[in-house]
Amino acid sequence: MRKKYKIFQKIVRFIKPSFFFFLCSLLAAACSVVLTLYAPILTGKAIDDIVGSGKVEFIQILYVLKILALAVLMTALAQWLMNYCNNTITYRVVKEIRTRAFAHLTDLTVEYVDHIPKGEIISRIITDVDQFCEGLLMGFTQFFTGILTIIGTLFFMLRMNVMISMVVIVITPLSFFVAGFIAKRTYRMFKIQSEIRAELTSFINEMAGNQKLIRSFGYESCAMERFEELNRQLEKASLRATFFSSITNPSTRFVNGLVYTGVGITGAFAAMAGRISVGQLSCFLSYANQYTKPFNEISSVIAELQNSIACAERVFQFIEETPIVKQEEGEASVSQLEGRVEFKEVSFSYNKEQPLLKKINLKVSKGEKIAIVGPTGCGKTTLINLLLRFYEVDQGTILLDGRDIRSINRESLRKNYGMVLQDTWLKTGTVAENIAYGKEHATRQEIIEAAKAAHAHSFIRRMEQGYDTMLTEDGGNLSQGEKQLLCIARVMLKLPPILILDEATSSIDTRTEIKIQKAFQEMMKGRTTFIVAHRLSTIREADLILVMKDGNIVEQGKHEALLSRNGFYKELYESQFAN
Repeated sequence: MRKKYKIFQKIVRFIKPSFFFFLCSLLAAACSVVLTLYAPILTGKAIDDIVGSGKVEFIQILYVLKILALAVLMTALAQWLMNYCNNTITYRVVKEIRTRAFAHLTDLTVEYVDHIPKGEIISRIITDVDQFCEGLLMGFTQFFTGILTIIGTLFFMLRMNVMISMVVIVITPLSFFVAGFIAKRTYRMFKIQSEIRAELTSFINEMAGNQKLIRSFGYESCAMERFEELNRQLEKASLRATFFSSITNPSTRFVNGLVYTGVGITGAFAAMAGRISVGQLSCFLSYANQYTKPFNEISSVIAELQNSIACAERVFQFIEETPIVKQEEGEASVSQLEGRVEFKEVSFSYNKEQPLLKKINLKVSKGEKIAIVGPTGCGKTTLINLLLRFYEVDQGTILLDGRDIRSINRESLRKNYGMVLQDTWLKTGTVAENIAYGKEHATRQEIIEAAKAAHAHSFIRRMEQGYDTMLTEDGGNLSQGEKQLLCIARVMLKLPPILILDEATSSIDTRTEIKIQKAFQEMMKGRTTFIVAHRLSTIREADLILVMKDGNIVEQGKHEALLSRNGFYKELYESQFAN
């Protein structure tokens, strides 16, 4: 209960900026309820005006009908205004929560994102927020109106006859007991349903993005088995949650029937005794219906709110995840760095029980080309991750132009890097937009020149719409080599002071690679460059080669010097060129 109260407090904080609409909604709801409850009184008066032979008061009935028509019109207007305000509040809140969640995603560490399924993140930002939206809208529309209707009905009934009203008041707690009993159990079930749905979303996202791999390895049947298992779990959880929540309505309807019966019997005896008129009895029976109707609506809303709160909890957990990547006090922005890099006694590990990098020392001057080689898992990519502040060092310091990179905010730091990775990534958009990804306001001529430098211009020109050709998600309509050429063109356009090339030509044919290497040589002039390579033939001209093994730099020097030492580098080199 305490947890739900805290979640409700967080929701209220998001509603505060829309307080005016909230106030208008409450006023409109109050007007709607008062007018709706006034209608039975008018109906009762009309009935009293026609009871008895020759006692029909046509003028009075006409007057009542006019007032009734006006009340109905004003009720419709009040309900329209209430719905407009509720929709405005709900979608403003949802927009703000979703914006906050997506913005927070950019503040979280790469470490966090690496360790949580992507589908889980998508589910929280899209599905859970949508479910929360539906519950919030239903809550605003029915919850407050229902409560006001209950309070208003009791007020009018007590004014008319206390004894009959007491029948209603005595039976009422039974509805609250039934609704509360079921609500406690449905919250836990809706939370389980939400978690399984997120797992299923993550699995579908993973399968949809790797169809070629799945089919090439014949994994379809295994994927189908896993999907069916998750689908079965979701079916079971959803059925349980829906079943328990669906019990609420018939249970409260049974209580409502008791209320109506009690009012009918008590009111009939009171009418026969002359304590109330037939019109008043009709009014009471109408109130009994109106009084019990909100309990059905609120009980339905409670079930929906349980799902909504469970989804809200997951979204808030994501938003409140510690943003280790947030800007700390004292971090400064930098413009153009020179490119001097120094590692001082740097140690790091992904798992504290398994050290990876151990007291790395390295000094790189401006414009030097540094190649990093070594077997898989030796720490090559980790060095790059630390340089970009995707992860923070455990011990030691990394300096850029003599400044600790922890004193530089990440956004301005990364603007000084240009990266071409082995794993390419392109967004949905035109070819030109993808090339200009790191330089938003680049001219078309600059984009074309960058494409020419990357040897991508020729295949782009052959495309149906050239640079305006739309690419599907992750460049699915291009070959792997073409995608990599566009990624290289992206860096050619930006030309930052520090370059990072991680197997940048791994998917390109040998002939094009020779041309790209020449373009790289031109691009690297005057720029500090880190080259992560497995093909050692590509790094012979590097100013310094770092040879890594088990998280340590075991050798460093130029190509010829390292070969002459007959050490680990020579073993790596000869294993590739043994013939």
